Amino acid sequence: MIIFLNDRPVRITHAKDFNLLESSHYDHILDLRLSKFRALHFTGHVLLLNVTPAIAAQAIDLLDQHPEDLLSVTLVCNNKKEVISKVKSLFKVMKAAGGVVLKEGEWLMIYRRKKWDLPKGKLDRGEKSRKAAVREIEEETGVKAIIKEKLCTTWHTYTYQNNRILKRTKWYVLDCLDDSKMTPQVEEDIERLEWLSYPEVQKTLIKSFSSIRYVVECLHKIETE
Repeated sequence: MIIFLNDRPVRITHAKDFNLLESSHYDHILDLRLSKFRALHFTGHVLLLNVTPAIAAQAIDLLDQHPEDLLSVTLVCNNKKEVISKVKSLFKVMKAAGGVVLKEGEWLMIYRRKKWDLPKGKLDRGEKSRKAAVREIEEETGVKAIIKEKLCTTWHTYTYQNNRILKRTKWYVLDCLDDSKMTPQVEEDIERLEWLSYPEVQKTLIKSFSSIRYVVECLHKIETE
């Protein structure tokens, strides 16, 4: 599981799934069986070993206010389900769905609040993710599309009305059915819509979110396999 906490990836992984050879990629490594957890004064990429649910909650609270020089954190634990449950309990969980709409090899991108993004939105009460993805895409862009397959799920955090929100977004790959009424939904602060080739999408990611880069990478990996 990856949570984009203030746009920085926090990975939660089970010890049996973690490749020790990857440890060379980290700038700081802390084994919590050997050292007490304390305020993080790390930079770059950080690896925490033997993380408990209580320590995970403490780490998330500290990371939520950590300066931008901390790039990512990986939490390795022996009880992944308990750790994830504890982390989720720190937030109000909100469910959303969205997708990458494809048309003749091009991707539908939206420009909103000075960032390039993908169309997505919250689920209505009782609504399924697949239906919400199609509905939100049409509402935000005017484009009618049909789902091809499930792509991935992202989790990202933000603050709204003094509440800490953890948004779960299920992403889908869709084919465009009709873009004759393509129009940005100004009520959602969408300024522009563009059909872009993958190299052009890569350029937009400079002004995008880490979670959107992750979705783009997931689809590109599928397309190149």
